[in-house]
Amino acid sequence: MNTFQFTYQKFLLVAFVLLSFQSCKEEDDKAKTLATKTPSEEKNQTKQFKTYCNPIDIDYSYMSHYRARNNVSYRSGADPAVVNFKGRYYMFVTRSHGYWASDDMSNWTFIKPQSWFFNGSNAPAAAVRDGKIILLGDPSGRGAVIETNNPELGDWKTNYAVINVPGGVQDPNLFVDDDNKVYLYEESSNKWPIHAIELDADNYFIPMGEQVVLFNLDPEKHGWERFGQDHKSDLKPFIEGPWMVKHGDTYYLEYGAPGTQWNVYADGVYTGKSPFGPFEYAPYNPISYKPGGFLKGAGHGSTVQDNSGNYWHYSTMAISVNYKFERRLGMYPAGFEDDGQMYVNTAYGDYPHYLPGTEVERHKERFTGWMLLSYNKPVTTNSGLVEKDVNVVDESEGGYMQAQIKDFNINKINDEEIRSYWVSEANSDSIYVEMDLLKVMDVKAIQINFQDFNSEVFGRPDGIKQQFVIEGSMDGTTWETILDYSKNERDMPHAYLELETPAEARYIRYNHVYGYNKYLAISELRVFGNGKEAKPAPPANFKVARQKDRRNTDLTWDKVEDATGYVIYWGIAKDKLNLSALMYDAPNYELRALNTDQAYYYQVETFNENGISAKSEILYTE
Repeated sequence: MNTFQFTYQKFLLVAFVLLSFQSCKEEDDKAKTLATKTPSEEKNQTKQFKTYCNPIDIDYSYMSHYRARNNVSYRSGADPAVVNFKGRYYMFVTRSHGYWASDDMSNWTFIKPQSWFFNGSNAPAAAVRDGKIILLGDPSGRGAVIETNNPELGDWKTNYAVINVPGGVQDPNLFVDDDNKVYLYEESSNKWPIHAIELDADNYFIPMGEQVVLFNLDPEKHGWERFGQDHKSDLKPFIEGPWMVKHGDTYYLEYGAPGTQWNVYADGVYTGKSPFGPFEYAPYNPISYKPGGFLKGAGHGSTVQDNSGNYWHYSTMAISVNYKFERRLGMYPAGFEDDGQMYVNTAYGDYPHYLPGTEVERHKERFTGWMLLSYNKPVTTNSGLVEKDVNVVDESEGGYMQAQIKDFNINKINDEEIRSYWVSEANSDSIYVEMDLLKVMDVKAIQINFQDFNSEVFGRPDGIKQQFVIEGSMDGTTWETILDYSKNERDMPHAYLELETPAEARYIRYNHVYGYNKYLAISELRVFGNGKEAKPAPPANFKVARQKDRRNTDLTWDKVEDATGYVIYWGIAKDKLNLSALMYDAPNYELRALNTDQAYYYQVETFNENGISAKSEILYTE
């Protein structure tokens, strides 16, 4: 063996030893890292929750509509079309540059499809037919039906056959009937009615025959169809977002009204015995309505069955700060009564509810009973206050959105108003927010709702994430970590975090670690759980008086001193008070969502941190 061969073999031996050592060291380091991870760090990439809380916490896309004009940046999610395809749920959302998929309606994964609309789909329609998802959502309003049998890849195919109906296709819905025929319903207008037409599924989905006029709004008879905040505007309302559901032998054609930016945005329904009707206005309308609470509005939605056969209604909810079309998504238990009446239960609709995979006694009632502990509690922070003007698209003077709230003080962080928010002067890991619940309570979940203040983000850039640590304390001096998301890599704009076990605490502290925006802004830090004292008393002296304008009824009751708020219920039958409205602090409510030719029943209850009171007696008006 010459000197070169010996030296070379020696080199290989040393290299092998070093490589083996490095490999062992890496395995050992990996084991140590896994051993030292907290449960929150292990699980914060995939939620193992039994509950959810609206708004749905997904990585909403940033809109770019006004980028070229004035650089206004905002997130939005609206007009959800949700379908169950082979046991997996797919959610298509306006202008999102893709869509989401989920096995459990809790963990939603964004899919950036192989082929898609360059500007995102607009108010997309989706349905399942012959082992494929078919979809219509070209932003131009004059596009073809596209389809795929592999939505995970998203190799959407087009047949180039433009559906060129008069006026274009606005807010479409594709409905596949039991006989496999396909129907298109569409419209978004404060003038034109909902239209329907059959599509030739064997010939590129081109229209067959002429469009059929179905129905339009009638706000003079239907109080909930009036425009504006609390239905108090004289501007013409909009009808939009049809969605068809067939239950038994009845066709339920849902529609949204009166405007997406208002607290009273809702879905109603007409029923018929064929895809073209004739359709009759349901006397129990609206079906999906949420005018009060933290997140308001529940319109332009879709209704889908889960893998257990239960119905869920997905809807659009309003923020309307950076722009009137700044919106989020909500999810509510839905279904049909024995007499065929359709319902969507929005009571306590932005409090924690049980997910589809969690068994409950009645699907209609999935509220956990975890109450809001944080409302208007004392809050402090070590951050200075931002005093800058907002960069928004403001249409409040024209009556198309509410006035801006420009007080960014720390007390806006728990006022249960999504349109107000706290803005921190700094965005660093030294910032904290501390809340005093005033009494020791059982904390079961936290929700942190981040807001975009003078954001400069557009589209779907990589690396968007929120990192923080939540601590609890009994005395405000000794703190214990109850949620550690300091190494989180997910985008959680409405971070809902369910604790594995309840934490006893009087004080809650949010410790900021990282935020992707220039400013740290939080619209609401919400704490859920249960207090340890008595539930509030039921409201006394409950009275109702229908106004001369029969679209309105005045409801009054005595103030309950230890109440956080009240929930009123109403409906057209004593055992079906399916509509509700939640209000904080003050009693009494002017209900402006009634149908003029319908009699109603009403009831009210009180709630606070400790639970919900017994309900009042049921009252009636002709």
